[in-house]
Amino acid sequence: MPCLDISTNVSLDGVDIDSVFSEATKAVASIIGKPENYVMVLVRGSVDISFGVNKEPAAFAEVVSMGGINSEVKKKLIYTLGTILLNKLSIQRSRFFLKVHDTTAGRSRSRL
Repeated sequence: MPCLDISTNVSLDGVDIDSVFSEATKAVASIIGKPENYVMVLVRGSVDISFGVNKEPAAFAEVVSMGGINSEVKKKLIYTLGTILLNKLSIQRSRFFLKVHDTTAGRSRSRL
C-alpha cells in the first residue's frame, strides 16, 4: 500500500483539498502501478517549514511503498507531484523536496 505524506507551510484554508487528494492518489497509483484504493494520502498545511533560509511556500513529501519503486518511478513522482503542488498550492518545483522509500528494497523475497 503506497502512502504519500505531504507537509507544507501553505495554509489550506480555501484550497480545494479534495482535488489535491484525488490528483495525488491517481498519480501515485498510476506511476507506481498499484490500485487507487490501496493508496493513502495525507496532507498537512500551515506547517513551520524553512527552506533556503526563508519561509516562502515550500513542501516536503514522502512516498513509502512496498515495491514498485525504481529510478524512473522516482523521476515521474517528483515531476508529477511537483506539478500538482505548483498548480494547486502555488509551490514552485525548486521548493519541493520528495523522499521516496521502497520497504522491500534490499530484501530477499519470501518463500511463503
